[in-house]
Amino acid sequence: MATSGSFEVRSLGPGDVALMRELLGCFADAFGEPETYCGAQPSSDYLAGLLTSECFVAIAALKVGRVVGGLAAYELRKFEQARSEFYIYDLAVSTEHRRQGIATALIGELKLVAKRRGAWVIFVQADLVDAPAVALYTKLGAREDVLQFDIPLD
Repeated sequence: MATSGSFEVRSLGPGDVALMRELLGCFADAFGEPETYCGAQPSSDYLAGLLTSECFVAIAALKVGRVVGGLAAYELRKFEQARSEFYIYDLAVSTEHRRQGIATALIGELKLVAKRRGAWVIFVQADLVDAPAVALYTKLGAREDVLQFDIPLD
């Protein structure tokens, strides 16, 4: 758990289902996708199980006990070496709380988790048109230009 003068950043565990639901709401607002994040939320048992999982990490930024940002990441255990990588699936900070170091602190907390678990890298994708995300990730890491392909399951 990391703290700043105005916010706290901490990993969520199985007892934090209510905070995970708040984080889903934060993602919904930040990404403008309420149906995706709040339209069909899983049961509390499902979320508690996810928060217990060795392959999933949720980290929340809190101000006065309320979620103002967070990230969801997955640990990908490698097969070619005994190590793992972490993929930041979602990262968001509420509009009114941006430019305060929250996103950087969230990634800093994930770095601690990843190091404890023996990871060698954290990676994240950003849309080219999302200038704030590109600037943040450029500040924190090395840019690689790659293509992503979504393969339908039909």
